[in-house]
Amino acid sequence: MIQAHIAIFNESFLRCQNKRGFLDRFYELFLASSKEVSDKFKNTDFEKQKMVLKSSFYMMMLAAQGNAKGQRYLEEIADLHSSRRLDIEPEMYDLWLECLIKTLREFDPLFDDKIERVWRSLMNRGIGLMKSKY
Repeated sequence: MIQAHIAIFNESFLRCQNKRGFLDRFYELFLASSKEVSDKFKNTDFEKQKMVLKSSFYMMMLAAQGNAKGQRYLEEIADLHSSRRLDIEPEMYDLWLECLIKTLREFDPLFDDKIERVWRSLMNRGIGLMKSKY
């Protein structure tokens, strides 16, 4: 079952990436979601941030497959986002996911309930780890 979910995720992600502005729109929605979020990103290099996010999607996919490299990457990101370092509060991940889903709806012409469930399932694996390490 996980391989089918990975294929659905990957195809959806590729469709979104093929449309100009996918990650820009995501960050536009995310930054507008709360003052706390916009404050956290005040001095961010968004070109670099978009590359990191793109890599993170693939690493989350690898981790969902049980890949050790993907899991290590998520552990490192979770540590970086913890209260001891960047102090990304757990509630921000809920906003992050909802903004991602909104963006996917806009950019993936085939987006439906099944694709949404797959994205939520895969992203929630990483989000759960991030929250647990806060």
